[in-house]
Amino acid sequence: MKYGLYTKKVMKYFKNPKNMGRMKNPDGVGKVGNQICGDVMWLYIKVRNNRIADIKFETFGCVAAIATSSMITELVKGKTIERALKITKEDIVKSLGSLPKIKIHCSVLAADALNEAVYDYMSKNKHPIPKYLQERHERIQKETENLEEIHKDYIDLEKKIWKVGKK
Repeated sequence: MKYGLYTKKVMKYFKNPKNMGRMKNPDGVGKVGNQICGDVMWLYIKVRNNRIADIKFETFGCVAAIATSSMITELVKGKTIERALKITKEDIVKSLGSLPKIKIHCSVLAADALNEAVYDYMSKNKHPIPKYLQERHERIQKETENLEEIHKDYIDLEKKIWKVGKK
C-alpha cells in the first residue's frame, strides 16, 4: 500500500525510526552526504566478535533518508561484518517495499554510511582492509571532497554578497 510517493513501510520507518540517536564510544563511525539533496547521515557501530553488536544513526534529511537509515540498522544488526557489507542499496529498497526513483540515492547513502563505519572500525583497529572496501572508501571520500568544495564555493559567494551589501 502506498501513501503518496511512499510505501506504508517507508512511512512506518520514517515516523518510528529504529536505532536512532548518537552512540557513546562507537567502534566505527561513517559519515556521508549527498551533494545534490543535502542529506547527511552518521552511522555508529559497536563490534563484538566480528559482529555488529549495536548500530545507531543520525540523519539530516528527508523521509526516504530517515527510513533508509533506520532500515540499514535493522538489516545489519547482529550480522558479521562480512555479511553486513554484502547488503546493497537494492536490499534496502526491497526491504522498504520500494522508493521513488528520485529517492534511490538515499539507499546509496545508507549503504555508504555502513561501509564508512566499518572502514573506520577496521582502520582504528589495524585490521586488514579488503580491496573492495578500500575502493568504496576512496569513492566515498572523493564524493565528500566534492561536496565540501561545492559548499566552499557557496560560502565564498555568500561572503561576497554580504560584503557588497554592506557598502
